[in-house]
Amino acid sequence: MSARRGPGLSGAAAVVGVGATEFSKDSGRSELALAAEAVRAALADAGLGPGDVDGLVTFTMDTSPEITVAQAVGIGELTFFSRVHYGGGAACATVHQAALAVAAGAAEVVVCYRAFNERSGRRFGAGVRRREPTAEGVALGWALPFGLLTPASWVAMAARRYLHTYGLTPEAFGHVAVTGRRHAAANPAAYFHGRPITLADHAASRWIAEPLRLLDCCQETDGGQAVVVTSVDRARTLPHPPAVIVAAAQGAGRAQEQMTSFYRDDLTGLPEAGAVARQLWRSSGLTPGDIDVGILYDHFTPFVLMQLEEYGFCGPGEAADFVAAGALPLNTHGGQLGEAYLHGMNGIAEAVRQLRGTAVNQVPGAARVLVTAGSGVPTSGLLLGADG
Repeated sequence: MSARRGPGLSGAAAVVGVGATEFSKDSGRSELALAAEAVRAALADAGLGPGDVDGLVTFTMDTSPEITVAQAVGIGELTFFSRVHYGGGAACATVHQAALAVAAGAAEVVVCYRAFNERSGRRFGAGVRRREPTAEGVALGWALPFGLLTPASWVAMAARRYLHTYGLTPEAFGHVAVTGRRHAAANPAAYFHGRPITLADHAASRWIAEPLRLLDCCQETDGGQAVVVTSVDRARTLPHPPAVIVAAAQGAGRAQEQMTSFYRDDLTGLPEAGAVARQLWRSSGLTPGDIDVGILYDHFTPFVLMQLEEYGFCGPGEAADFVAAGALPLNTHGGQLGEAYLHGMNGIAEAVRQLRGTAVNQVPGAARVLVTAGSGVPTSGLLLGADG
């Protein structure tokens, strides 16, 4: 990848509103209803109305098209709409797309949303079922016949190699699970509110795909989340302090597949996360030591450790001790392990709350927050900062 430093997005756009539905296991509503509720809530939080919106961004997996959400919410003409591929890897990329549109003048107010009945409807953790043939799906043909049928089983391959290479035991993953659940226990919006766990609880949870236990795997959730992006100048006229988009990036590694990149030279890292990290640090001029809060995509605990190492917070094989020591406030909302699995969009909302000073588990003086999206797939990341 080129080492050229581009102009970046710093100061061009900001997140000004966040909104969500209840996080549940059976919403009893359509995914469109969830999307519309989340978008309305985000606009109300921003002090804006449907008539202010001229852009929408979501995920390719989403069943609620942009024009349908616009109709349901009462949004008028759209001048920008976009979708990002690769599941949870798209989370931060939706905000990246929105910021690019605002910076380029393609839209003035863009709402990014994600809504699904992932527990009561289609359960992604169930693995591959009646998948339509695609070029990228060919890679699965090398794994499925041997019993690697679910995301947990795909991640378990890399997790096993990580433990072997660094001489660790599965307890290394437990520190991530315990941290997430501790924060979720104090968060009334979290599904696991009031239910922290210990390392002993982690070790006693049943195997899913060795070396992954139940408590290494994120939950399944029904719900919706939306965030509103506009220019920093306009943001300063709105009710809440803006969460300025300091940097944003997407990345895919060499020999990248969707969760089954087993033919890379090394299975102990996440090159796609490294590609995003290099762009974020380069374009922002920041370093890991400048970050006050880390909101790291935690679909599976081993990949949180690998992300910390790829982003340079610690050396290879050192992330478990880093988490255990509490060296960085991590997933202060509870993450997808503890709050809700919303393909990472709820993590972006938590970053905004930290910068506003309104988070349940508030980090005093939080001024710079790193947010990452799903790893193991082409991914994305954000650096959000306080205004000024």
